[in-house]
Amino acid sequence: MTSVVLGVSAGIAVYKSCELLRLFTESGHDVRVVPTRDALRFVGEPTWAALSGNPVTTEVWESVHEVPHVRIGQSADLVVVAPATADVLARAAHGMANDLLTNTLLTARCPVVFAPAMHTEMWEHPATRANVATLRERGAIVIEPAVGRLTGADSGPGRLPDPAEIFEVCRRVLAGRRAHLAGRHVVVSAGGTREAIDPVRFIGNRSSGLQGYALARTAVARGAEVTLVAANVSLPDPAGAKVVRVESARQLRDAVLAAAGHADAVVMAAAVADFRPVRRSDTKIKKSSAEPDPIHLTKNPDILAELGEIRRARREAYAAGDGPYDAPEGRRSHAGDGPGIGREAGTGGPYPRVIVGFAAETDDVLANGRAKLQRKGCDLLVVNQVGENLAFGTPDNAAVVLTAEGDSVEIPRGPKEDLADVVWDLVAQRLA
Repeated sequence: MTSVVLGVSAGIAVYKSCELLRLFTESGHDVRVVPTRDALRFVGEPTWAALSGNPVTTEVWESVHEVPHVRIGQSADLVVVAPATADVLARAAHGMANDLLTNTLLTARCPVVFAPAMHTEMWEHPATRANVATLRERGAIVIEPAVGRLTGADSGPGRLPDPAEIFEVCRRVLAGRRAHLAGRHVVVSAGGTREAIDPVRFIGNRSSGLQGYALARTAVARGAEVTLVAANVSLPDPAGAKVVRVESARQLRDAVLAAAGHADAVVMAAAVADFRPVRRSDTKIKKSSAEPDPIHLTKNPDILAELGEIRRARREAYAAGDGPYDAPEGRRSHAGDGPGIGREAGTGGPYPRVIVGFAAETDDVLANGRAKLQRKGCDLLVVNQVGENLAFGTPDNAAVVLTAEGDSVEIPRGPKEDLADVVWDLVAQRLA
């Protein structure tokens, strides 16, 4: 049985942590709740004790013979603080130990996850951002807060993510996948694009977004900053990911290219429509006795190939020493080769450094995948067979990852999170 410490600080979102506690206990984890003194103003000690089945205290002076300020952190397999207020983030970043929770954070040698919740102005304050950066540099996983309704009429970033999504991040951390992507920014596309025929009809595909969302969740659990470009997905936002919602292939292209300029890796898991109607009717096309007019199609942009081509051009310019340097970081940048692309560090080369594509095939899977890998200019291509009850809309997946060097990695059928872990392992190797 794994030992989980649930730290609870004094924010209005503390009531949601009761659900998070229930998710842990119902999954068989032994949970010790360590609240701050003020957190008990929102939810009292009897509630935490009843839900966890363990004693609850805020003080280092209770049960001193058991040395709780040391033992609780030492024996934990995971510490998660939810909600994590600006005050707790500041005290943790500065190594303060003035209550049982901060003592536990100092003595813990296990993974530590913070789920912040506070008003937008507090989250965006330079002091809070600096404290978050410090904690991440030390290996802690600080989940980005959700965007939405806050206390009162306020709305913006700072909302506690859904407890089920926080639990999913913690579950992946407990599975042994640590912060291999700490300090990295990754972009993931998910779902399936839709191309409008008229205001009510569209050309689309069967993608549910489950694989892309699994990739986003596992990247968050590894400590990455995640931008998720979601095309027509009805799933809950993964905790800690910045979600950009799009509908069409061209919208997805613009969003991915804008984010890719600040990304270490881009994983194109979305199913992008190859074609769109040449003309979109402004009104619903009526059914009549006559045969309908044919729908003429035109090609959509090839986003994966465009990413590879932009990076190839920038590599050539980079190798030639072309472009100004931005002091004092020693970064070299180029302009005019596409929206948002081109952040280049003196030690890392052109960004994005790793490009991963997905290929959904129905026949000649590996042959088609290898041909696509050569055309697209990506580093890794995840090839999987699709069809009835295969890949689209299912909780499991199987694939073969092809590399630009000609190697292949077979991923047996299993949960989509397992496939995501293999992909991030391969990405992390290349980033290292």
